[in-house]
Amino acid sequence: MPNDLTVIIPTLNAAPYLPATLAALGDGAEIIVVDGGSTDGTTAAATNTRVLNAPTGRGSQLAIGIQAATHPWLLLLHADTVLAPGWRAALHTDPGKAGYFRFVLDSADPRARRLERLVAWRCRVLGLPYGDQGLLIHKHLLASVGGMSNLPLMEDVDLIRRLGRRRLVALPADARTSAAKWERQGYLRRSARNLGCLALWFAGVPLPLIRRLYG
Repeated sequence: MPNDLTVIIPTLNAAPYLPATLAALGDGAEIIVVDGGSTDGTTAAATNTRVLNAPTGRGSQLAIGIQAATHPWLLLLHADTVLAPGWRAALHTDPGKAGYFRFVLDSADPRARRLERLVAWRCRVLGLPYGDQGLLIHKHLLASVGGMSNLPLMEDVDLIRRLGRRRLVALPADARTSAAKWERQGYLRRSARNLGCLALWFAGVPLPLIRRLYG
C-alpha cells in the first residue's frame, strides 16, 4: 500500500454517516474533512480529523482539501462511504494510475444488487467509476491532468474523463455506500435522474441547469 496517505472527505450535513466512515479508516492516515456549511453537527462528528471550511460543492471542497494535504497520495472519499476491512491492503502503489473501489450499497433489497451489477458493468466497459467508489490518486498524476475542477457537481466524472480508462485500476475491496437516497427517491427514479444528468453533461448543457435538475 502507499505510504503517506491523506484521506479527503467533503461533507454537507453528514453527521449520521460520518462516524462510521471515519471508524472504518482506522489509524495511520491524515484525514481532512472539508465542510461545505453543515448545520447538523457534522464538524463535531469529525473527531480525530483536520476540519476545513469551503464553499458548498464537492469540487471546491475537494480542491481545498487537496491543497491542504501534506502527503503525496490522496484518497478522495464521500462522507457516507464506508471502506471494507482490509482496504489498505487493496491499495496499489503505481503513481501513474488512479484506483477505485467496488460499489456496494448497505441494503438487502434485490434492487441494490442489480444496481451494483450495473455499476460494475459501467466501470468495466465504460471506464466510468463515480465518486461514491472513492478515488486513490497521487498528487503528481492529479496535477498532470489539471487538478480538481471547481465544479458544483460532476466533479468526479470530469476528473475520470481527464484521467482516461487506461490510467484507472479497480481495487479489490468494497466501498459500502448508504442506500438511503435510492430508497427514499426510488431506485429507478434516482438511477434515471443520475443517467439523465450525466447525458446532459456530456451533451454540454450548462452545470447550473443540470444542478437544478439534480436537486
